[in-house]
Amino acid sequence: MKSFTHKPAYLIQFFPSYLFPACLSGFVSALAFPGVNFYALAFIGLVPLLVNIEKLNKKERFFAGLLAGFVHYLTLIHWFLTTMHTYGNLNIMIAISALILMCLYFALYFAFFSLIIGSFKYNSLFMPFFAASLWVALEYLRTYLFTGFPWCITGYSQYLNNNFIQIADITGVYGISFFILLINAFAALIVINFKKNNKKVLVSGFYILIVFIAVFSYGISRNNKIDTYTASADYTKIAVVQGNIRQDIKWDAGYVSNTLNKYSVLSEKVSQENPDLIVWPETALPFYYGFSKKLSDKVDVCVRKAKTSFLIGSPAFKREDTKLKYYNRAYMLNKFSVETGKYDKIHLVPFGEYVPLGDYLSFLGKLTAQAGDFTAGEDDTQPLDFGAGDAGILICFEIIFPTLSRNFVKKGADILLTITNDAWFGRSSAAEQHFSMAVFRAIENRRSLARAANTGISGFVSPNGKIYEKSEVFVEGSLVHDLPVLKIKSFYTIFGDVFAFFCSIAIIISFVVNRMLILRLEKKTLD
Repeated sequence: MKSFTHKPAYLIQFFPSYLFPACLSGFVSALAFPGVNFYALAFIGLVPLLVNIEKLNKKERFFAGLLAGFVHYLTLIHWFLTTMHTYGNLNIMIAISALILMCLYFALYFAFFSLIIGSFKYNSLFMPFFAASLWVALEYLRTYLFTGFPWCITGYSQYLNNNFIQIADITGVYGISFFILLINAFAALIVINFKKNNKKVLVSGFYILIVFIAVFSYGISRNNKIDTYTASADYTKIAVVQGNIRQDIKWDAGYVSNTLNKYSVLSEKVSQENPDLIVWPETALPFYYGFSKKLSDKVDVCVRKAKTSFLIGSPAFKREDTKLKYYNRAYMLNKFSVETGKYDKIHLVPFGEYVPLGDYLSFLGKLTAQAGDFTAGEDDTQPLDFGAGDAGILICFEIIFPTLSRNFVKKGADILLTITNDAWFGRSSAAEQHFSMAVFRAIENRRSLARAANTGISGFVSPNGKIYEKSEVFVEGSLVHDLPVLKIKSFYTIFGDVFAFFCSIAIIISFVVNRMLILRLEKKTLD
């Protein structure tokens, strides 16, 4: 019989000590994001992992990164379990398995970061720049690989750190991630060299100071400049309506009239403030507008009574040959309830709004039958005119893809509107995480942004990312605000993700150079 005193040793073998710093980094860095909002922790959260990597072999580096990433994303997206089980009606064990698989997929980016960063000359002043570039390249890859899901990119943790994030109008959100990783890596060098190399400690500290001074100085300067622009700009008054319709009754045929009445009453009330546009959330209409005549007529009466333009979310369909195609649509209606434009969601949620490779993966089904089986809209969609400006429309998680907002502004949008239904998230931190990403779309393109969400968070963001006003979650009501209409185009709007692209190229070049040096060293050894 084995002695009880031996059990701790087995536990240590099962969970090696080198994994503890990885767990710490994953957890602490997650606390910087919305939900907790200790955003300063982002600048030191990865230090334990980075310090520990120097001592590990390849296998250990990979698993340390994998565990750090798993803990990080499990802390951030645990709400996915509620979405799948409570609202998607998936079996709890299947939902847990899906959450674990998703966290493991995201964790792979941490794992490859740890594996690669340790293969270069680690304790050098070049390492922080390589680490920051590698991190950005991996985030950029995650944005597009397998249709992309750039949720909680590191830079988003700073959405309340207003002066620090203004440089996003050049670099996009990836630049914020770059500077966060740069500071983490230099801080790691300070820890590594604290007792053995005073020069590297001083130089690393100097670099950290320079980064903060440079980024904050740019931020203060740009904030002042944008304030000058907004002071002389034209303004448009936008109202957003938050119906707070529970997800479990949203598509209940017996509740449709109540939903429509609620939006009509809230809109009539807010129309007394004479807005230029009233915005309803994604699929605010739980029926096909224009097809269900009796219900559609009620919408038209509401619009005409308010005497202003409306942007309304609704499912839609059209027949092509013998096949029906369904769309997640936003209709723009003028004060006479005449349709002046429409936008069909371009970037659909895989397994939420469609099944990727449906002919081969149809057996997997969608997350929930209520989400629909949608077709993507056309990429050449133009901004929608509402009389007081041209609006770029983003539906639901389209706001997390920087390119979509940028394309609208390039086409002439002078304001951004995003509509969503975040009832799927319950009372988790996901609603705030989703809202935080909209802040960066405003800064990147220097456009005012309005957001209408079924259960919240609805609100308004200035062209420099300051939150004018926002709602609480799971309350009904409306908000109205005067928003500046800017015409300027930022560096990011014109050139896009060149910063992330060059970081990716720099990593490829570093790989080539590093390989050449290794081969040369091996040749000298043989000679």
